[in-house]
Amino acid sequence: MTLQQAQLATTATAAKTQIADKVAELVAAGNSAPTVGLVPTMGALHDGHGALFEQARAENDLVVASVFVNPLQFDRDEDYEHYPRDLDADMELVTRYGGDIVFAPDTQHMYPGYPDAPQIRVSAGQMGRVFEGASRPGHFDGVCTVVAKLWNILMPPAPATLRSYFGQKDAQQLAIVTRLAQDLNIDVDIRPVDLVRAPSGLALSSRNVRLDDHGMEKALGLSQALHYLADQVTNGERVDIDAARDIIRSHEHVELDYLEIVDPATLAPLSEELLARPLAHEALALVAARVPPVRLIDNMLLAP
Repeated sequence: MTLQQAQLATTATAAKTQIADKVAELVAAGNSAPTVGLVPTMGALHDGHGALFEQARAENDLVVASVFVNPLQFDRDEDYEHYPRDLDADMELVTRYGGDIVFAPDTQHMYPGYPDAPQIRVSAGQMGRVFEGASRPGHFDGVCTVVAKLWNILMPPAPATLRSYFGQKDAQQLAIVTRLAQDLNIDVDIRPVDLVRAPSGLALSSRNVRLDDHGMEKALGLSQALHYLADQVTNGERVDIDAARDIIRSHEHVELDYLEIVDPATLAPLSEELLARPLAHEALALVAARVPPVRLIDNMLLAP
């Protein structure tokens, strides 16, 4: 069966029109409560994103992707400039996974007057100032600003409802956008999608393409450390977070930023008292390290 090519919209007006037309078709066909699944991305799509699209396709009548490299999320101009961009390849992947519409605006359309705009931005609060937020000041403010804009632009007309899909790989981002929707009363259902790993155990990431063979081998230290902690928790042992950190540091030229165990809902680090004995409740291990020339993140749920 030949898949229908996803439609491309480069302006908010075009995207709104395409979504409204599709919703009207669904209602006319007898669907009284159509659902729209949104997969927000920065492009450079890979099979890790494919998992997002597969879940969105399975759960919704219409699947929309956004492809926008958001400058507000980058604290280093070099990272923004070198972020891979290939809209044709992204369109092919979205089509292959059954997506219907791709919203791919340019920077000036999203932020007219950039870099002097936007003047009004959304703050991620304390949740956005720890871990990735501490290492990349303002990053999660940029995430919240662009996600709020995307939800407003791509919100379907009634009677359709919106679901928005985020990968568990960016666990801190998932927690923050969930709180964003709650705190700002935005009528969107947040759907988490399980992290996807390569057979080696490495978490799939757009940044992996910048790693050579030696870099890929060094990057495995992150998942090895997480599996070490997960095995301890599964076996009812006290977690040895220092030993897990040493696993990462044992790889030459790898710079560990953080490896912490936190509450999955609040991102608050577990106390030394709780870590001094076997975990009784689920926790989340978060890790970030620089594996030249990129900075990688990973996480794993620790379930007793």
